[in-house]
Amino acid sequence: MLDVTRLRVLTAVARHGSVTAAARVLGYAQPSISHHLARLEAETGAKLVQRVGRGIRLTDAGRLLAERAEEILGRMDVAEAELDAISGLRAGRVRLAAFPSALGTFVPSAFAAFAAAHPGVDLVLVEAEPPEGARLLRAGEVDVALLFSYADDPAADDDLRRTPVLTEPTHLVVPADQPGDRLTDHADRRWIAGCERCRTHLLRVCSRAGFTPDIAYTTDDYVAVQALVASGLGVTTLPGLALAAQRNPAVRTVALAGHERLVSAAVHGDPPDTPATTALLTELARFATLPLVA
Repeated sequence: MLDVTRLRVLTAVARHGSVTAAARVLGYAQPSISHHLARLEAETGAKLVQRVGRGIRLTDAGRLLAERAEEILGRMDVAEAELDAISGLRAGRVRLAAFPSALGTFVPSAFAAFAAAHPGVDLVLVEAEPPEGARLLRAGEVDVALLFSYADDPAADDDLRRTPVLTEPTHLVVPADQPGDRLTDHADRRWIAGCERCRTHLLRVCSRAGFTPDIAYTTDDYVAVQALVASGLGVTTLPGLALAAQRNPAVRTVALAGHERLVSAAVHGDPPDTPATTALLTELARFATLPLVA
């Protein structure tokens, strides 16, 4: 294995023409330059320099190795500079998967703050519900995934590292002129369900309340859900982020105690995380604590 320091000595001698000049440029003593050249010859098994009067000149082997060393050292210098830029958040990329109601609330503010602080880092955004976001994370297609879970979900048994960023209430959503603040007050109404995980949660909470909801419509578009409710076609439950992102004035909401949803920012793989990932996690946690519309 060729020693990088000795290659730098050889290229300095080739570039500046003498041991004295190379020593001056590198900040070494002249005997140190001679020592490195001798050790490099021992490593390569080739005669790299020959004395000419009081000076030295490179042999054919020395010139060949010096040319290749210039290429190698140049690539190493570029790599070091690029790594320094990434580590210093002056370059690089970070990718986020987020579900729609997070995209409609705190994610844009977190992204804007990140971009302002680290303009050289590219931000990539993918819309994905939690199961797909977790898949993208494990596949290495994103660096961070915003996920949510309910308190009554089965315990997660996976390899993701999750940082809680927000606990949001779940709300009963009914037409503005319709009374009743409990789930059971609407047991005989038609219901509107959301995504598969939200639908499962709705069935569980209604079952605990003592009834099975008559699910007439299913859509994971929280704007459409509220429009259906406002039109008197049914009632539903929605998380706080969905109502913060878009609130239909023709609906009434009631927070359901004990039915909160935990939002977390997940990463995959062993720590430490990259500086860009760590910085994005910080911004997501900071902006997810902003007050939400009740």
